[in-house]
Amino acid sequence: MPHTPAGPTGSASPIPLFELASQHQALRWEIENAVRQVLESTEYIGGTAVKRFEEHLGRYCQAYAVAVSSGTDAILAALMALRIGPGDKVITTPFTFFATAGGITRVGARPVFVDINPATFLLEAGAVSAAVDSTTRAVLPVHLFGQMCDMRSLAQIASRHSLAIVEDAAQCIGAHDNQGQGIAQLSRAACLSFYPTKNLGAAGDAGALLTRDAALADIFRQIRQHGETSRYHHAFVGGNFRLDAIQCAVLDVKLKHLSIWNQRRRAIAAYYTQRLRGSDVLPPREISGTFHVYHQYVIRAPQRDRLREHLRQKGIGTAIYYPRPLHLQECFSNLGYKQGAFPNAEQVCREALALPMFPELTDAQMERVAEEILAFHGGKKIAASG
Repeated sequence: MPHTPAGPTGSASPIPLFELASQHQALRWEIENAVRQVLESTEYIGGTAVKRFEEHLGRYCQAYAVAVSSGTDAILAALMALRIGPGDKVITTPFTFFATAGGITRVGARPVFVDINPATFLLEAGAVSAAVDSTTRAVLPVHLFGQMCDMRSLAQIASRHSLAIVEDAAQCIGAHDNQGQGIAQLSRAACLSFYPTKNLGAAGDAGALLTRDAALADIFRQIRQHGETSRYHHAFVGGNFRLDAIQCAVLDVKLKHLSIWNQRRRAIAAYYTQRLRGSDVLPPREISGTFHVYHQYVIRAPQRDRLREHLRQKGIGTAIYYPRPLHLQECFSNLGYKQGAFPNAEQVCREALALPMFPELTDAQMERVAEEILAFHGGKKIAASG
């Protein structure tokens, strides 16, 4: 492998957790041209650029696609469209970004948390089934870090109890299960985020809703425009969840490259996993036969904070996703959950560490990341709990 170039003082150059400049430079002409076309058209809200991106995204995901203002708003809009609200319960995970449970709460429903599998970080179908009661209306699984939950088992549970499934697919566009099915195939809706650091990232906040139900897609379009059925006529109260045409133009350029970028992420993840095998850290477990797209590569490390400080001193960026589970967040204290309610999620929050992961990461950079992790442990193996 090539050597990492030295910095101006002779030390190795920093390795960021994520870096956008290289990708932008590679696509700069295409993106600027696409944005210029939108500006010259003056179709800033709706119009050709939005429709074109929705068509291409729908074809990529094999579903109807409705562009919305963010991944957070996608969750909110999906729950609103399914008329989930006060008195309803929605089962989800405590180990995820805040927007998952935040959306449930904002429509007036009650989040019901269940524990995760500590190896995959994903909801367990058995735990979901055990949490269903007469007021449960939906399940909101999170395909965390780029790997899909067991949607087939969840779909069976949903069918048995007449529940809706809304997928939080913010981190896993392009992923599929061990039978080749991707997001939005076994649910009422899937919610995407195009936050700039996602596998497919916009130049700001952006998101989308996916569904295989044409009638539901129409409702999504109405909801993003204040529940409007025709100009100034409103069938219900929606929101302003439109996505700007400029963002759609940027995303349409990038969508053509997504499959290649996802393959590169998988190659980086495979390298990390092979190099760290047998060390003190636990690599993430990829479910056999699935296509994990590695939005993040998250290890578990018993000495997480010390390891993170070591990597920081060596100029290597990391992040903690997530430092505190949702059931222990102050804003959800009214739900009555206490420390120890979900031991797997709580343990993972103490051990999870995200390593540098982006398609432009060089072979030399990922080699250096692995070498520094191994150097920190000095070859000593300490089994991680769980």
